Amino acid sequence: MDWSWESAANSVPLLLEGLLVTVEITLLASAVGYVLGLVFALIHRTGIPVLSQAVRLFIEFVRSTPLLIQVFVLYYVIQPVGGLTLSPFVTGVIALGVHYATYAAEVYRAGIEAVPKGQWEAATALNLPRSRVWTAVVLPQAVPRVLPALGNYTISMFKETPLLLAIGVVDVLARAKEVGADTFRVVEPYTLAGVLFLLVSLPASILVRRLERRAAHS
Repeated sequence: MDWSWESAANSVPLLLEGLLVTVEITLLASAVGYVLGLVFALIHRTGIPVLSQAVRLFIEFVRSTPLLIQVFVLYYVIQPVGGLTLSPFVTGVIALGVHYATYAAEVYRAGIEAVPKGQWEAATALNLPRSRVWTAVVLPQAVPRVLPALGNYTISMFKETPLLLAIGVVDVLARAKEVGADTFRVVEPYTLAGVLFLLVSLPASILVRRLERRAAHS
């Protein structure tokens, strides 16, 4: 099929609308995932057997099942059973966020364990409250170490948002499919969708690599 610049130009506005949805979902899911992942890591750190075991089992369950299945179950099973009426957009944010929270938790755990023992001992010697130890000593050192890994997860989330098309989320790929169905031309919209993914992912990847180099020299 020959390339049509007119068809490509006509596709751009709808594709940009879809790209905005994709970016919004990615950013919101990242916020949910990284906050929840930190909570999981802190619960695991408490050493309380019941809580730690529950979190560990949940993490293993989520990481052992495909994201697409989790999206389906959350939207078509858990919502009706629980009497919820979440939109596909919100459901997608929650599904992506929870899924990546299980990976972020392990990253946070590694960052926390990388804090030198001397820092913990110094905080104990100063009789700092436990909350102060975490907010002023541990997390300020642990979080910068894990930023590159979290950045990579954000990029992965961005590239996995097309899975949410299964529950009706109209992202950039869904818009490409819509344009192709309306115009009977699929080359232009799908090619442009791929270009848009690249234009967002490539600068993000470069930024993550810079964070990795900075973390390595710190």
